[in-house]
Amino acid sequence: MLKEKYSPMYFLAALGAGGLSVSFFMYLMFLVPHKGAPMATFDFVYPVLLKGTWLSFVSVFAIVFIIAFAFLHFKLLIWNIKQYKAFKQTTAYTTLKNTNAEVTLMALPLTFAMTINVCFVLGALFVPGLWDVVEYLFPGALLGFAVVGYFAIKIFMEYFSRLITTGEFDFVKNNNLSQMISIFAFSMVAVGFAAPGAMSHYIQINAIGIFGAIFFGSIASLLLVIKLILGFKGMFKYGIGSEASPSLWIVIPILTLLGITMVRINFGFSHHFDQPLANASLFTLTSFVLSLQIIFGMLGYSVMKKLGYFEEYIEGDKKSPVSFALICPGVAFMVFGMFFINMGLVLNGVIDKYSLAYFLFMLPFMFVQYKTVVYFFKLKNKFAL
Repeated sequence: MLKEKYSPMYFLAALGAGGLSVSFFMYLMFLVPHKGAPMATFDFVYPVLLKGTWLSFVSVFAIVFIIAFAFLHFKLLIWNIKQYKAFKQTTAYTTLKNTNAEVTLMALPLTFAMTINVCFVLGALFVPGLWDVVEYLFPGALLGFAVVGYFAIKIFMEYFSRLITTGEFDFVKNNNLSQMISIFAFSMVAVGFAAPGAMSHYIQINAIGIFGAIFFGSIASLLLVIKLILGFKGMFKYGIGSEASPSLWIVIPILTLLGITMVRINFGFSHHFDQPLANASLFTLTSFVLSLQIIFGMLGYSVMKKLGYFEEYIEGDKKSPVSFALICPGVAFMVFGMFFINMGLVLNGVIDKYSLAYFLFMLPFMFVQYKTVVYFFKLKNKFAL
């Protein structure tokens, strides 16, 4: 047991594994035809596996990694839960509750929200006929995200109200964007609510999902503005700390989650709210989000390169659980890249699906996914998890 040496940021290891599992599902989601259903399920994937085509190979490749990273997600989740229980009995936990670092507790609801997503992917992929009864599962999914959302709000309100009433926020130590993990958590809950909001055939479930997505998405958007201003003010005044420099990339997964939330809400409106889906708006939205991700990706890489972060914390001897924050941006960039290609470009007729241009556009996102997998295992081995 790590006890005093433990940090809630270790939950990002489980989060990263879950995210990587979902990222490999994107190949099935967008490459396997699934007419009549909004996502690829067992009933669509299994026949493809039997055909013996290039798509069969891609499907097997994706399924192997989906299973492997889902296993690692649950393994690391259980490890973190045990470590966290022991950590709560220490004085280090009491100290954490009275500093800026209290916000790291938001890593818990963030990771549990990812667990629901992983379970949803595994169910869709390995349970035959699941989509025939999916309407019975949507209320359970909404309830699950509501519970996670409740604890996210509870943890954040305890932290935020303490800062407002005591004025104990340490601006010197806020010279990074680590505070934005709370926004990450609310965004994850928002995108979870948006799934039933987009896919259900019942307007009541549709409306509840969309409202939940807007509710948590609004919280995330408001805090995004506040935390960005405070974080950059601290960095401009004191310079960013080397250990916390990966926090510059936390904006990338937040943008992915909020972007997918908006895409799903648009699909939900087209189902029941008499609002036809404008394909051009999807090109605008995905282009906007991807542009911001590229800018923050370049900025973060440039800063970490100058600080020698990769040499010290990835290849070198220095260890920090914050390093696992490098996994989520890679996952998020790949996932949203697939949305950009398929909903921004293919849906608008800019490129044809399965064409040479289609796969060329996929290459940079696949490369980022590959590098993310490499870094994940380097960190996993380094921390002996």
